[in-house]
Amino acid sequence: MSNAASGLPIGRGLLYLTVAGAAWGTAGAAASLIYRTSDMGPVALSFWRCAGGLVLLLAARLVRTRTRPGPRPRTVQPLRRRTTLLRIGVTGVGLAVFQTAYFAAVEATGLAVATVVTLGAGPVLIALGARLTMGERLGLGGAAAVAGALAGLAVLVLGGEGATVRPEGVVLALASAAGYSVMTLLTRWWGRDGGSDVSATTVGAFAVTTLCLLPLGLTEGLVPHTTEPLLVVGLLAFVAAIPTALAYALYFAGAAVVRSATVSVIMLLEPVSAAVLAVGLLGERLSEATLVGTLLMLGSVAGLAFAEARGGGGSARQAPEAERVPA
Repeated sequence: MSNAASGLPIGRGLLYLTVAGAAWGTAGAAASLIYRTSDMGPVALSFWRCAGGLVLLLAARLVRTRTRPGPRPRTVQPLRRRTTLLRIGVTGVGLAVFQTAYFAAVEATGLAVATVVTLGAGPVLIALGARLTMGERLGLGGAAAVAGALAGLAVLVLGGEGATVRPEGVVLALASAAGYSVMTLLTRWWGRDGGSDVSATTVGAFAVTTLCLLPLGLTEGLVPHTTEPLLVVGLLAFVAAIPTALAYALYFAGAAVVRSATVSVIMLLEPVSAAVLAVGLLGERLSEATLVGTLLMLGSVAGLAFAEARGGGGSARQAPEAERVPA
């Protein structure tokens, strides 16, 4: 893919994606530490993550607008405005499901398994959804990747010990993957006509997510009880800044110049970094069954990306210009 859309060198785009993948992997570890030091629930945690990320993304957008003023915006047609608002709304709801279900899965079954199931099932669900809704063929490699992911899920659920893998946590992780997949598929579908401002859409989606989570967070309790308030506030600030505002900005910038198949492989750094933190920092134990299931799922995602690259990767070449604009 040409890097003319953003002017960013491809090498720097790869670096941005690497940092983004590693940064996303720290969100679950921070969530686990918050759960250990307070009674904060997953909805409240997701709210503070999105609210803090929204503030930082909006501030960065305002600073960039003031320091690098661009041409006056063109008049937006009513139909395009309605489409943009609908896209922002659906993306925001999907983001709320994606993040909240993920944090709930971390609470239910641990960081390593929740991250692997979510990120392993997500690309597979996207491939199946693209086949059913947009006619994109999976091919033999894609079908093998789907089979590998399902086998990995079966090993994780049936082969893990009760203290390591809990079925309810796996279900929540799959719900998170489903939210991410629906959000991604609809974004691709609506982005075919081009002309959208991805930066504005990202900020708007985070605003919708924050509003969706606010009443649920108030019901659950936004202010947790803790004996270490400074630690909890610091962890919340970290989650909002590093795996949210920074990671999303770097991801969209890198994805503007790097092929989507390559992006999918680089994003495997997220479950890898999460698993390393789970074992090294949080003391979680990976059983043999969990390790086998993890390798099967990560192998299926890598196989899916390889099949996309060999088969032409329609999404990589046909992606509309609007989806190549960095956020």
